[in-house]
Amino acid sequence: MLREIDKFFYNQPEPINSCLSALRAIVLQFSPDMDEVWRYSMPFYNYQGKRICYLWVEKKTGWPYLGIVNGNLLDHPALIAEKRSRMKILRVDPTADLPIETIDIILNMAI
Repeated sequence: MLREIDKFFYNQPEPINSCLSALRAIVLQFSPDMDEVWRYSMPFYNYQGKRICYLWVEKKTGWPYLGIVNGNLLDHPALIAEKRSRMKILRVDPTADLPIETIDIILNMAI
């Protein structure tokens, strides 16, 4: 039986599923201290017990994104706040190569 977190990924259509799965792998491989939890009906990633980021699909564009907890404290040109006061997001085009270096930089900033 699939866990809720696995169902989230499994139930996404392609190419969203592949993109989110790749983002999941990148975040989990970022550090051995990173772990995955199911919170607020979405996958969250903790670093040494502190929430760092989460994965979600934007409703208006249908694109996946990496949400950064306390993103308001980070200054990176790829991060977008929009109407969020605390979180910032990194939108990811599911049909393009993932910006792995940018993701690594942002995760390092968040930690």
